[in-house]
Amino acid sequence: MLEAEIIACCAPTLAGLKTANMFSYKPRRMEELSLGLRQANSKLNEKGVFVEVLKEGERRVLLYVYRKGMLETDLRREGASGLLRSCGYENAEPEACIRHLKTRFAGYDGFPHEVGLFLGYPLHDVMGFIEQKGQNYKCTGIWKVYDNEKETQLVFRKLKKCTEIYRRLFENGRSIGKLTVAA
Repeated sequence: MLEAEIIACCAPTLAGLKTANMFSYKPRRMEELSLGLRQANSKLNEKGVFVEVLKEGERRVLLYVYRKGMLETDLRREGASGLLRSCGYENAEPEACIRHLKTRFAGYDGFPHEVGLFLGYPLHDVMGFIEQKGQNYKCTGIWKVYDNEKETQLVFRKLKKCTEIYRRLFENGRSIGKLTVAA
């Protein structure tokens, strides 16, 4: 069941088109979660993809599926380090940043605004969201767009098509391991 949800919610990450995705997941039983995570990671880690719990609730978890190499590049891009520092991140190392992001999630009812950096969203859109308090965007899709509207709409269509293809392939028997592009 977890693998099907990863395919449905994270196909662009598995395909190497996007740094990361996150989604809310409700396991049948919470005891099954750690086994499912171990199994998913055993199939994905060798390809540079990792699955972690960002936030745990009573019956649901927020899962983060990411490409470590792409995340490292994104967190080191110009402008990202300043935003991270302003949110209390001490450095741009992926593991340390994810640990701090988890503490930020623990202190929020919603989502810390810098989470867009961890999902591979363009910096100008993450900054626009923060500066505009989620208002005055040009369009919305996977994220709210504050710049490069036409280019981003093409990206949205590409990511949606990827998800449709991956779902169909998975339903027809292709394994998550085979669907995941190596880093």
